[in-house]
Amino acid sequence: MNNNSSHITEDLDHVMQARRIKLEKIKELGINPFPYSYDRSHTVEEVKEKFEKLLVAEISISIAGRIISLRLMGKAAFAHIQDEDATIQIYFKRDVLGDKLWKLAKLLDIGDIIGLKGTLFITRTGEKTLQADTLALLTKNLRPLPSVKEKEGQVWNKWADKEERYRQRTIDLIVNSDSRSVFVTRNKIIREIRNFFDNDKGFTEVVTPILQPLYGGASARPFTTHHHSLKRDLYLRIADELYLKRLIAGGFNRVYEMAKDFRNEGIDRMHSPEFTMLECYAAYEDYTFCMNLMEYLLERLAANVLDSNKLVWDGKDIDLTPPYPRLKMTDLIREKTGVEIINRDRDELSEEIKTLGIEVDPKWGTGKLIDVLFSEKVEPELIQPTFVIDYPVELSPLAKPHRDNPALVERFELFIGGHEIANSFSELNDPLEQRRRLEEQAKLRAAGDDEASPVDEDFLQALEIGMPPTAGLGMGIDRLVMLLTGCDSIRDVILFPTLREK
Repeated sequence: MNNNSSHITEDLDHVMQARRIKLEKIKELGINPFPYSYDRSHTVEEVKEKFEKLLVAEISISIAGRIISLRLMGKAAFAHIQDEDATIQIYFKRDVLGDKLWKLAKLLDIGDIIGLKGTLFITRTGEKTLQADTLALLTKNLRPLPSVKEKEGQVWNKWADKEERYRQRTIDLIVNSDSRSVFVTRNKIIREIRNFFDNDKGFTEVVTPILQPLYGGASARPFTTHHHSLKRDLYLRIADELYLKRLIAGGFNRVYEMAKDFRNEGIDRMHSPEFTMLECYAAYEDYTFCMNLMEYLLERLAANVLDSNKLVWDGKDIDLTPPYPRLKMTDLIREKTGVEIINRDRDELSEEIKTLGIEVDPKWGTGKLIDVLFSEKVEPELIQPTFVIDYPVELSPLAKPHRDNPALVERFELFIGGHEIANSFSELNDPLEQRRRLEEQAKLRAAGDDEASPVDEDFLQALEIGMPPTAGLGMGIDRLVMLLTGCDSIRDVILFPTLREK
């Protein structure tokens, strides 16, 4: 060990120490272990797709990737490198590389990223291989990856501990092709959604504030931060709704936003405090427009992402073929529990819900009581795509009164697999009624309900200017990705999910 190796600290395990020693030896060869760039002629996937043509042409190609297997055998070596999801075998010979590069080859480890130039051939066992004429180290791996198993071309074990996979997503993406596939599919889903709204439905994509002086548009506890220069508290948005409706009042006919929202709530397999929502608003439409929109969108996603309307989610067979049933919330709750929820005294309703074995917080208003009752007793049984329509007014302070029953509002939620996927209103555009409802919410908030909404005067001013009849829709992108990829936890579809402290 030379003097430079003295920087290696005793608290590193022996494998990491050995790799740092190799790093110093590579530098002694005059080789930069972290160069600036590398000129590739092909990706590994392109080489495999065009292998026969490149083989016959006998041309020199250059590729790069991470070493995932390595076998040194005297004066020759075999390795596999991985470039995204594609792998290929590499063959080195000492007399071809020369002494300096052969010394470099002997200092390589699994996990190193290398560049290679050479020609293609097929081994006696039939494996497609690149014989390297030259070798470049592009990044030296100092932290070993999980164990390796070579079997039928599958060179990496699955990293089984999902909690560690969430905490060490970099390693997860290297060793688990299934994880990478989920996020590639997520990207495809988002592209399809944007194309649907931009090109098929004539919406304009917009961007609204994440930092807001008031939070609103949903029933949720916000995250609070402080702006030192302005000397005021601000909130991370819990929804985009109130800003998007300002745009409708301002003259846009159709707008949407694909945005991060933040809610200071618990963490479980269906909830994350940081998540992605799609919200869209269409002037001169009502909530039936959004029901049709969701059917069109899911059918398109099923065709273009899954190539099938049928899937399995959370162990349940689901068929996305429209049309979907449209069932009233009041009827569903009555059918499942026997409870009537319209025009009920809050205390009487609370006692009746308690008899069903549901814990009740004394601070909850009537809307929250109905929401918990529905979530506990009805929602888990809505497996096939179902529109639950026409909610009690207490549950929906931003929705328009039902045209046939003023105790209800024109709202639906779409449930699939026992979980909410989308939420929609015929949007309330009466500024006086909207003020009354927000003031009721403010009273609940003052009484201790920290998920109730404050009064937003700027939003009310926009309604006073005049917002046309409008349909609004919110859809959870993460849950949609879970559905279409078969994942059972929201943490599987968020690259870097929020986790409890280890």
